[in-house]
Amino acid sequence: MGGAVLDHVSLKVADYRRAEAFYDAALAPLGLRRLFGDGETYAGYGSERPFFWIGSDGRSGYAHVAFAVPSRPAVDAFHATAIAAGARDNGPPGLREHYHPTYYGAFVLDPDGHNIEAVCHAAS
Repeated sequence: MGGAVLDHVSLKVADYRRAEAFYDAALAPLGLRRLFGDGETYAGYGSERPFFWIGSDGRSGYAHVAFAVPSRPAVDAFHATAIAAGARDNGPPGLREHYHPTYYGAFVLDPDGHNIEAVCHAAS
């Protein structure tokens, strides 16, 4: 497969407002700012596109890591292999057009319950 790199990371936070204020301040010296979010439950930070996300859904200590891969078959292979290795399905391979028209991803929960994703942004 090869060529995978980190695409984005998400952290679940217990107190969204506190976390938003913290990351707004702490990431500013790094040249990162809040680029996206609803102002109440999630926000995405970056310089040109969001790649670090925080969100609140009543849980904390939960991580989401997404690996960018070069092709849709690589997403499919990741999902099948991860399930065979003991992961639980958290979203089968497919388009997620609510993110953007060519967002093709698959999600699994690792043995500790973290959401691990493979995503391809290519058109096909």
